[in-house]
Amino acid sequence: MTERDQYFLGYRRAEQERLQQQAEQLAHEAAWLLDQIELSSGARALEIGCGPRGCLDLLAARVGPAGSVVGIERSEEAVALAREFVAKRGLRNVEVLQGDARSVGLAKASFDLVTARLVLVNVPSPEQIISEAVTLARPGGTVAFHEVDWVAVVCDPPDQAWTTLLELFLRYTRGNGIDLYIGRKLPRLLREAGLVDVRVNPIIHVHPPGDARRTLLLDFGENLRERILAQNLIAEKDFAALMEGLRRHIENPDTLVFVGPYVQAWGRKPG
Repeated sequence: MTERDQYFLGYRRAEQERLQQQAEQLAHEAAWLLDQIELSSGARALEIGCGPRGCLDLLAARVGPAGSVVGIERSEEAVALAREFVAKRGLRNVEVLQGDARSVGLAKASFDLVTARLVLVNVPSPEQIISEAVTLARPGGTVAFHEVDWVAVVCDPPDQAWTTLLELFLRYTRGNGIDLYIGRKLPRLLREAGLVDVRVNPIIHVHPPGDARRTLLLDFGENLRERILAQNLIAEKDFAALMEGLRRHIENPDTLVFVGPYVQAWGRKPG
């Protein structure tokens, strides 16, 4: 893949650790989505962009010993971590492969469920991944995505450091073909890809003091620091001051932090 295709949040070790924690934090939402899909025992499921853990354990439990789960992940380190997780959990029905989400290289129309979480918001040309997911689903199978729309990534009281960092993220993503507002477009993109019976579930997160996800903007800022500075979007000393100002605002217990809306959307492949 070209430099323009660089994954938004990068592959820092700290980011891999955050993703492992995120799998726990969002497990209840993933379980709810699987309840709507009613994935049966013996089914075959694929998670695109599973990262170091993703929903592999939840999928493995749903399909049972007679079923199978495949995780696809581009990052070599994340693949190794996911395989370690699978081995530690004894998930004998799960296989993790290294590959490109736009061209997975697996048999077409061979999965009862193809799913991904918070992948489309991090990459250019997300419609290519949706198309690949639909291609991989069997006729009558389900394609499901869990995404986010940054329209309500807000705090109260307002803070200039928060606003400026968000503006930096938008400048960076627009310049690199990444859409932070993909969430609102997801249902339409699924229909345009040929799915029917598309359903939608919106979710908003509020992160009080002590919540591990309260510092998401700071985490993302650390992930993007080198690339933002390399593109001369801000001076290094100004970025450091920005991050410190945001940290102080988030540490204030009276600051209210919203992130979302997250959008779960799923539909059926005709056939």
